[in-house]
Amino acid sequence: MPTWFTPFMQWLALPEVGLSTVFVVAFVSATLLPMGSEPAVFGLIKLNPELFWPAILVATAGNTLGGAVSWAMGLGAHKAVDRARGSERSAGELRALAWLRRFGPKACLLSWLPVVGDPLCAVAGWLRLPFWPCVAYMAVGKLGRYVVMTSGLLWAFPGGIG
Repeated sequence: MPTWFTPFMQWLALPEVGLSTVFVVAFVSATLLPMGSEPAVFGLIKLNPELFWPAILVATAGNTLGGAVSWAMGLGAHKAVDRARGSERSAGELRALAWLRRFGPKACLLSWLPVVGDPLCAVAGWLRLPFWPCVAYMAVGKLGRYVVMTSGLLWAFPGGIG
């Protein structure tokens, strides 16, 4: 590991910097950008174990807010497409609509999944699923992911850093 990495991680893990860093990383990673927030959460908690719950809650809030932005982007994209082509729907969209209508906002529980979770939030907006129930299910799924992943990483890597 490069010599600069540990001091950099320690700086990012300072409580006055670390929680805001976790929020921003979690927010950005919940959009359609391909990145993960778990390393930032794990690094902060590894260096500041007393911040376990604050970091989990801040990451959940940032990731859920990012999912809500993805939902809004999906809704906006749908409105733009409707204006451009009329209100016709493709066969694929109708199948997705039927599947998601069956599950409704509960499908957003799966927003924690890698690869499909973030686009699922956008599709929920595209399909005009109710915003607040979608956000609530996103939050539950994302909270569960952070608790399980971070606890698992702490169990797998129990030693200190540095």
